[in-house]
Amino acid sequence: MTLTWLGRVALYICFVGALGGVIEQIAALRHQRASRALWWAGLSLFGIVAAVAVMEFALVTHNFSLAYVAENNATFTPLLYSITGMWSALEGSLMLWVLLQSAVTLGVLYFYRRDAADAVVRWAGMVLFCVGGFFTLLMMGPADPFIHNAALVHQGAGPNALLQDNPLVAIHPPLLYLGFVGFSVPFAFAIAMLITGRVQDRWPLEQRRWTVLAWGSLSLGIVLGAWWSYQVLGWGGFWGWDPVENAALLPWLTATAYIHSVIVQDRRGLFRVWNLSLAVATFALTILGTFFTRSGVLVSVHAFSSSTLGPILITFFFLIVVLGAGLLAWRGDRLRAPVGVDHPLSREGLFVANNILFVGFAIVVLLGTVFPLLYQAINGTQVTVGTPYFASVAAPVAVVLLVLMAVAPLVSWRSADAKVLWGRTRVSAWAGIVAVALLLVFDVRRPAEVVAVFLSVLAAGAALRTLRGSLVAAIRRGSWRSVLRAPATGGMIVHLGVVILALGIVTSTTYVTRAEVTLASGQSTVVDGQLVLFSGFHAVNDALKSATQLKVTVDGHELRPSITTYHGRGGTTVGTPAIDSNFARDVYVTFDAVGGNGSTSGAQVQDNLPSGSVVLGVTVEPLLAWLWLGGLTIGLGSALSFFRRRYGDEASS
Repeated sequence: MTLTWLGRVALYICFVGALGGVIEQIAALRHQRASRALWWAGLSLFGIVAAVAVMEFALVTHNFSLAYVAENNATFTPLLYSITGMWSALEGSLMLWVLLQSAVTLGVLYFYRRDAADAVVRWAGMVLFCVGGFFTLLMMGPADPFIHNAALVHQGAGPNALLQDNPLVAIHPPLLYLGFVGFSVPFAFAIAMLITGRVQDRWPLEQRRWTVLAWGSLSLGIVLGAWWSYQVLGWGGFWGWDPVENAALLPWLTATAYIHSVIVQDRRGLFRVWNLSLAVATFALTILGTFFTRSGVLVSVHAFSSSTLGPILITFFFLIVVLGAGLLAWRGDRLRAPVGVDHPLSREGLFVANNILFVGFAIVVLLGTVFPLLYQAINGTQVTVGTPYFASVAAPVAVVLLVLMAVAPLVSWRSADAKVLWGRTRVSAWAGIVAVALLLVFDVRRPAEVVAVFLSVLAAGAALRTLRGSLVAAIRRGSWRSVLRAPATGGMIVHLGVVILALGIVTSTTYVTRAEVTLASGQSTVVDGQLVLFSGFHAVNDALKSATQLKVTVDGHELRPSITTYHGRGGTTVGTPAIDSNFARDVYVTFDAVGGNGSTSGAQVQDNLPSGSVVLGVTVEPLLAWLWLGGLTIGLGSALSFFRRRYGDEASS
């Protein structure tokens, strides 16, 4: 009972801090006095840190007096997965959310402490406190992580097998949640600007800093999630248009539109409605995604089990939408821009196309995700919307995106001059033609690859030209600090990351080779130029798991694909692939069956290893590692953008 009370008291302190922050901001606004919001934010953070400390102590010491620990931990759970067990189930994941929300709230209030008397900052702080208080309240009610376990338990169920099979579980969820939580900042300031009527201030551009941080975290989280899925699920892919994957993609799309669109507001005073709407929509979509993953309405390997939170979360979602739409309608007269887009092919005109592209694709993904739910609710039968639907839209969207990346950074504001544009793109265009010619020489003729390479070279050329321009301008200013900062133009580094990622996706999916081969011990075969040798079986049996591994050699590198049975949760059995990866290609090997009869039952016998032949799944994917490299480059670029103080240099991103 001690841990239960300690944890709950810590949550109460966290909630008191959030509630006190709301009341403090209201009082400061009403009486025009100094605000002590920082103190309340610190109290809220202290409370949730204490609650996390209690939970982590219980997990690491395997204290099964907490029901949450008994359900998601075991004495044989390794230390890393005991720590990450905090966010491996519903209640603990909300604790991680509140931890990050409290830290972001304190960070924002501290960052703007010199503007603490500004009404926009005070209203924004109030909204952030409300969001943190809402999620804390969930843990104080229907999602209590500190429920006492009345039964005397000596062994817990352990984490889900897929959550103790890869160290990315320690990185992917926190980054994903930081992205979701970070989007509450532009949302809070959007609400504050609409309430105060100060929609023409500097705040939209100021909030680009926080949006870039959240967007970069979410981008990296999505890529690492794809990498995690690729390594543990055994299907050889990295993105399956799973509804929960889509739930993370939706706010990423609208946030991408916002990051670009807000530059136009700064330069030309345009897109005020767009920007405020995108800020509200992005955060609303994070709540909708939270509803998808925590309500049980979607069946997914990524989703949490069903809970009673569904009606609460969907109500919160609609509250955000109604509040944002109502304030936008109320302030409609102040949002009208004094000027318009002068030319459709000017830079601001292409930013309009960019917004339409991302928002339109977000609508397509949202419809494909929600349609099965609506169909089942109306007709009582299940229907699925699969990869072909999403891919049929994603492919042309990707092409248009690369075209915009190749052209938009180089066109002029307010006008379009074909000669100027050709002069700026001539070198990269010829480089693209040379690259295509080389592809044809090496008999690479598939249209998707040829188009992707040509457009990628153009987009990379635009990014490099912009980086060079920043460097030259810095040298002319004669400031060494400017010279050092010039190569850190984060937006263009993000563009380069997208180019690398796009090439990895197109090449690996276009030229993928999949085969199932049956081999006896000592036999080998060749799959797409890769020599695959099967050498026999190997048994692993420890406190955590039992596994039958195959000894497979791919071009001299030993791999160990396996069938693994984890001792917790009733002995869950999963297939574990093995991957030989370099920058040229990935060879992905799975243990599919014993003896070629489609059964892996023999592979689960540890004391009596199977003998004879096995069926291996072998997948060869060229340049797949470029996808992960591109994702890391995107994360680096967004981090550089966040830490740059002046965003005028980023206007072309």
